[in-house]
Amino acid sequence: MKKILGLLAGMAIIVWIAYQALIYYDNNFRYGRMRETPGVKPHEEPLLIMEAGLVPTTGGEAMFRASEGKTLTAPLPMAAEQTIARGKAVYFIYCAQCHGPNHAGNGTVGQSFYPLPTDLRSAQIQSENVGELFKTVSYGVPGGRQPALQTTITIKDRWCVVAYVKSLGTKN
Repeated sequence: MKKILGLLAGMAIIVWIAYQALIYYDNNFRYGRMRETPGVKPHEEPLLIMEAGLVPTTGGEAMFRASEGKTLTAPLPMAAEQTIARGKAVYFIYCAQCHGPNHAGNGTVGQSFYPLPTDLRSAQIQSENVGELFKTVSYGVPGGRQPALQTTITIKDRWCVVAYVKSLGTKN
């Protein structure tokens, strides 16, 4: 019984010391606790009025997702050399693992799939609208293996990849 009382007395002393340290901190340090923080009272001052044009209402990811692929147009010159070069660089970072360096769907990862990933030089892909290709790259294929890359690749780089894929032409 003496051990339990001694333990309780020890714990009480530790709690008392911690409390005294907290009071000392509150009273003597510049950055006090919550009681010294000024309260925010929004009803005491008029609300700020947001400037016009501060929040974008056009463009952006949500607009691309909501639009039909047929209606989307590229914001970049799709035939420009720098657009295609950037698309090629991004393709070899994110797409070549499945579609392969020859774009035939037999990349290191893609060759283990059945059926193989789509050949990007096929007439089906090459005849596709650029907006539809952008949506496929961005949001994937429902029920398919094409992953959604909207959070991985920037909007501009996705358009560059589409430009690169379109520049491949059909397979001979």
